[in-house]
Amino acid sequence: MNADYTLLLQTVRHWIPVHEEEESVISTLFEHKQLAANEFFLKAGDICHSVGFVVEGLLRYYILDDGQEHTYDFSPERQFTCNYESFLTKTPSVRFIQAIEDTSLLVISYDNLQRLYDRLQEGQKFGRLVAEELFVGMLQKLTSFYNETAEERYDTLLRSFPDLQERVPQYVIASYVGIKPQSLSRIRAQRAGKNY
Repeated sequence: MNADYTLLLQTVRHWIPVHEEEESVISTLFEHKQLAANEFFLKAGDICHSVGFVVEGLLRYYILDDGQEHTYDFSPERQFTCNYESFLTKTPSVRFIQAIEDTSLLVISYDNLQRLYDRLQEGQKFGRLVAEELFVGMLQKLTSFYNETAEERYDTLLRSFPDLQERVPQYVIASYVGIKPQSLSRIRAQRAGKNY
């Protein structure tokens, strides 16, 4: 089994035990996919047909509002990526999922995901636990946006994604925090002990 599938198995085992005979089931249901920087995993208006597991690289989620991009999440290595609303309901997405850097994924289709749930002894539990973690994460982000200052949201971002500053353009981080790039520059300068 190659290193990509080994990484996927380690991540699945975070939630459930995987028996040796189940390893081949997982490896046959996922396929490799490569995205170049700025290429899309999903565009608004398209239906999300697969779930991706990020082996290497980084994706961002954003919506367009009057031509303005509003970034609301990221998927770095060892995380799953999907617009679950579109994926589960088979309706067009209103969100974009875009590679920030060259990204290598393992992807699974809706039908193959159902097979995974059925063929793994604890497959249904795996699906439930992943969904619960995603749900809690989205609620925390929503609460953060309404209850935290821009500085607090920036701190939360750095705790959640420690190496993001080196990998993501400043305007994307500013969009996630909910401020203008100039305001983010001031926050970063203050943290560095400079006067503005």
